[in-house]
Amino acid sequence: MKTGETAPAITGTTLDGTAIDLAAYRGKPVVVNFWASWCTPCREEFPLFKERLATLGPTDGLVILGVLYKDQAELGKQFLTEFGATWPTVADPDGKLAAAYRVVAPPQTYFIDAGGTLRGFQIGEVLPQDFDAQYAKIKP
Repeated sequence: MKTGETAPAITGTTLDGTAIDLAAYRGKPVVVNFWASWCTPCREEFPLFKERLATLGPTDGLVILGVLYKDQAELGKQFLTEFGATWPTVADPDGKLAAAYRVVAPPQTYFIDAGGTLRGFQIGEVLPQDFDAQYAKIKP
């Protein structure tokens, strides 16, 4: 998968039991974050995602979608609660979503524009300057 290509589909059930489909977010900038509760850099970047969603969600329609990577749903739920993360996270028990996005290890984050095209990605922890540089590629 390369930038400029259509982002692979993400469908499934969120950790809170809601059906989800990435295609439903067309028309909005989307950040897809593959993470795990055991991932230290994930812990470091979650507060940034929470802050950016609080500011850019209301103004730009930013959507953050999490994908739980090689982890147990119950641990993922605890992690989301601990960090006050309100965005949906889908489980990937068979690893098909991670394979489609070519995830090597968490965190890996993908920046998808309103048309569903992958415009950028980050392997490893997303720092504020990384988020801003990548988000500039998908900002409406």
